[in-house]
Amino acid sequence: MEPSLINKSNNNLFLGSISHIAKNITSTRNRIRNWIFLLTRRNAVSIRPSKVSTVFLVTINVYKLIKIVNVIFIDKRGKKYAVQGKVGDNVLYLAHKYGIEMEGACEASLACTTCHVYVHHDYLNKLSVPEDKEEDLLDLAPFLRENSRLGCQIILTKELDGIQLELPKATRNFYVDGHTPTPH
Repeated sequence: MEPSLINKSNNNLFLGSISHIAKNITSTRNRIRNWIFLLTRRNAVSIRPSKVSTVFLVTINVYKLIKIVNVIFIDKRGKKYAVQGKVGDNVLYLAHKYGIEMEGACEASLACTTCHVYVHHDYLNKLSVPEDKEEDLLDLAPFLRENSRLGCQIILTKELDGIQLELPKATRNFYVDGHTPTPH
């Protein structure tokens, strides 16, 4: 009896037994072995003997392959929101995805300061250096601090796992005050 394709209880993707894969895809047996070898070197796969038969079961930890980054937003009232993003997402996109109050009036085109955030000091040196245009815009932002950055310019990397981002008490929309764009 073959196990189901997805094991939802521990966030692992189950590929089936090696013998089952080899029977159905005999021409790619070596590619599968190479693939499993590469994944085991990255600690994203575990291989263990099956209790059902003499074959091995292969599971892949989906979170290790997707590269999840944990982010904590602190809103203007001090409430914390723990969310997860993927490597390559920007903070503005992540805030919109989880319904966190970050306006983003220019939709990440680097033309406003409505995605202004305060980065926890432990993570400042892990961020890329801000471009001149971002620094010029931040000079116009209300409640500016030394750890201020624009959320649309913070791209998530694995090094930023656990980052804390505090939202300022207010932002200024240069185009239409009171306008709230729809998340994209």
